[in-house]
Amino acid sequence: MLKKGEKVPENIELFDQNGKLWKLSDFIGKRTIFYTYPKDSTPGCTTEAKNFRDSIKEYENANIRIVGISADSVKSHKRFAEKHNLPFILLSDPEKKFLNLLGSLEGGRIKRRTWIMDEQGRIEKVFEKVSASKHNTELCEYLLN
Repeated sequence: MLKKGEKVPENIELFDQNGKLWKLSDFIGKRTIFYTYPKDSTPGCTTEAKNFRDSIKEYENANIRIVGISADSVKSHKRFAEKHNLPFILLSDPEKKFLNLLGSLEGGRIKRRTWIMDEQGRIEKVFEKVSASKHNTELCEYLLN
């Protein structure tokens, strides 16, 4: 699991919901929330994503980017983002490369967790126990106050 102070590897490449290829190095220079979730369109994952969506202006005003990651396909992410008007990046990791590196896999299952990366590409904070309905509030209190 990537821990506080560790550098995020820059060479991993994943596609977002629009088919754009992102290298993790593309996220350096801006504080970034990487949140992992089990599956598009499930109740908990939808609640968590919609909570982030509803606070997007506060994150943008603080120059913070939100990036969701799951093993779902680009096509699934696109449907999920469009259905719920999600204005942030959803990365598709079907081979679970980044999910595994982050430490989001346990027993082959994706755990709901969050990593905050600072502007230099280092992990600032890790949230290992995440409540889908309360996590956005927790992040807002940590990042925006």
